[in-house]
Amino acid sequence: MHPEAPRDDRHSMKLALAITAAFFLAEVAGGLASGSLALLSDAGHMFSDLLALVLSLGAMTLALRLPTKERTYGYRRAEIFAAFINSLLLIAVSAGILWEAYRRALQPSPVQGGVMMAVAAVGLAANLAVMRLLHGSRNLNVRSAFLHVAGDTASSVAVLAAGAWIALTGQVLVDPVLSGAIAVVIAVSAARILRETVVILLQFTPPSVDFDEVVRTMTSVPGVDGVHHVHLWSLSSEINVLDAHVLSCERDVERTEVMKQEIKARLVEHGVLHSTLEFECEECRDCALVAPPPDRTGGSR
Repeated sequence: MHPEAPRDDRHSMKLALAITAAFFLAEVAGGLASGSLALLSDAGHMFSDLLALVLSLGAMTLALRLPTKERTYGYRRAEIFAAFINSLLLIAVSAGILWEAYRRALQPSPVQGGVMMAVAAVGLAANLAVMRLLHGSRNLNVRSAFLHVAGDTASSVAVLAAGAWIALTGQVLVDPVLSGAIAVVIAVSAARILRETVVILLQFTPPSVDFDEVVRTMTSVPGVDGVHHVHLWSLSSEINVLDAHVLSCERDVERTEVMKQEIKARLVEHGVLHSTLEFECEECRDCALVAPPPDRTGGSR
């Protein structure tokens, strides 16, 4: 089964950007009017959503540029870089919210629970609309933006609950406490995306691909006696790449080409969309990541 073609998420991103910008301004105004740090921290998270969407949309547009002689891979990595920046931005926002929450916990300020609830409800509606637009993409860049909004949605629910508590009891300490909890949620989601972007930027083996299984698949093709110099990495969140040396003493050029196409087809089934294979009859002396010859007991090639 071949992987599905990546969808074009740019239209959804543009709508999400417009909705987020409008409700970010509404939350800032509501936070200042009510005196709620939780609402302002939620607005801060929404601001990070806004920047994430801007970065993501810009990176997606940049990634469509064709490769050149100077940039033979084009701008595919721009989306990963945007997700990396988004993650760092989230961590910075989290640190700022935690510091302000600590200060407010020491010196609680008056909070208008009713205004806080009303604005949080509007923000929640906006976040749910944006989540629906971004849901389902396999693009790491879009997923990073989706996680921004998902965390903000959880924050809006929590702010609603805090507003109700303050309106009923008058206890404002819940506001900075809730702000700290929101910051932790932001940081956790940021760390997850940051880790995934680092894996791609450092060209580690994609977590979604089993390296040993890929090697077994390659050596199971009739005529292949082993593989070495196997390098498997991700160009972007949707494109996995492999290059390898294939050991085979097959002399027939047409037969070698059949073997090559068979290996490539099997690799696609494992999520490797682009592969470069070098066939040789003797292993390199400095060969690395060598796979043992396949067990062909009872058969012959």
